[in-house]
Amino acid sequence: MSEQLLPRDRTRPVSVGGVTIGGGAPVVVQSMTCTDTADAEATLKQVRQLAQAGCDIVRVTLPRAEACDSFRTICAQSPVPIVADIHFDYRLAIAAVEAGAAKLRINPGNIGSWERVDAVIDAAGEAGAAIRIGVNAGSLESDIAERSELTLPEKLVMSSLKFVEHFEARGFTDIVLSAKAHSVPTTIETYRALSRELPHVPLHLGVTEAGTLRQGTIKSSVGLGVLLAEGIGDTLRVSLTADPTEEPPVAWGILECLGIRRRGPELVSCPTCGRTQVDLIPIAQEVERRLLSATKPITVAVMGCVVNGPGEASDADVGVACGKGSALLFRHGEVVRKIAEADIVDELMAEIDRL
Repeated sequence: MSEQLLPRDRTRPVSVGGVTIGGGAPVVVQSMTCTDTADAEATLKQVRQLAQAGCDIVRVTLPRAEACDSFRTICAQSPVPIVADIHFDYRLAIAAVEAGAAKLRINPGNIGSWERVDAVIDAAGEAGAAIRIGVNAGSLESDIAERSELTLPEKLVMSSLKFVEHFEARGFTDIVLSAKAHSVPTTIETYRALSRELPHVPLHLGVTEAGTLRQGTIKSSVGLGVLLAEGIGDTLRVSLTADPTEEPPVAWGILECLGIRRRGPELVSCPTCGRTQVDLIPIAQEVERRLLSATKPITVAVMGCVVNGPGEASDADVGVACGKGSALLFRHGEVVRKIAEADIVDELMAEIDRL
């Protein structure tokens, strides 16, 4: 029976403020704030926006000691568990768990000596906080980075194994692991290897520095989609050079397309062609916009002509198949009524509300 399990079903469950990562739990969606953490009000506002957009947990940087009081307020008032992003200063990592962080994200390679890393491990263990070991292609330890006989995926895996072995030797097992690069092939090869070498450790997926909204969406969808389809990955962040609230919808889109997790409606719409006799593009865009706040796990079809339109629309929970200046409105395979082009969006949304 165990041979039929996906890799994500075999990982060890790790609790992050009540949200479970790994052990076959639903794949967790996360993002990161870009506000000044010292401004608790602005940061909390963005945390709430990210939670509304679909984040299960949110990461917040703690770059300096002066932001600790604000960070404590953020942890106390956040609607979702907060992950503290720490680099270089181990004392900030200790302060973060004392302030209420449910999880730390650290790169042990830039924290300093093993004694400092151990101090962070001990503080997290006492506070009941998890730790994500975040290895990055741009900040590998010099003794590994300088080994020319190794490929980049091999270096990332070697670094990851070293840190995980150290944490586990100290008895700390509430670990999530990431090993990120900006290259999609490197990302895929690295995570496949990590899943083989450390099958019990939950993996945080991401293509780092993926780029702007368009490029980053493409790279993340390809890289993360391949891995998730293979059953690899317990949590993910889509990293975009954009407003952070753009990230969760892309993450959810990847999960929904693969049938892994569903949050809201799926929109099916055709690419249009010379047979289309309504102005379909703005109609589909407006339907998509109005569906952003919807949470019903339904399929909505907006089809432009009679070739595939009636079949696709009738196969959806609700949909329209357009003709010349009008459309047939379908609900669960049955024609409800004919509607004028100007009323398509309003009538379709009204029908969705009735489901």
